[in-house]
Amino acid sequence: MSVGLLIISHSGIGPALLGTTTHMLGGCPMNAKLLTASRESEPEDLMADAQELLDLLDEGDGVLVLTDLFGSTPSNIANRLGEFHQVRIISGMNLPMLVRVLNYPQLDLDALAQKAVTGGRDGVFMARDDHQA
Repeated sequence: MSVGLLIISHSGIGPALLGTTTHMLGGCPMNAKLLTASRESEPEDLMADAQELLDLLDEGDGVLVLTDLFGSTPSNIANRLGEFHQVRIISGMNLPMLVRVLNYPQLDLDALAQKAVTGGRDGVFMARDDHQA
């Protein structure tokens, strides 16, 4: 068994990040699914789709759910999923976060969630600051 990965995002963001990451790594080392929300999406339809994807992904070790923006529809859908499955939900998904997650597919759910947070946070820095003395 292993942890599954569900990405819930606004249209275009999740597919672009997962596509870029799997291209960089030469594949996707874990079972991953995408759910995208558009302006036309109905929250209850998204919730039903998310539950169906969780059923496919959860092999007994839980599912890491990544969303793009806290407080948005994808994030709100993700936060409701904890009622149905063992999940850890991380908002603020970025490319460094996803690269980190896919580099550690063997970790358990809690450790993988921590890798996601540190990967996302540590991957953001000012590369050059011309204002320093």
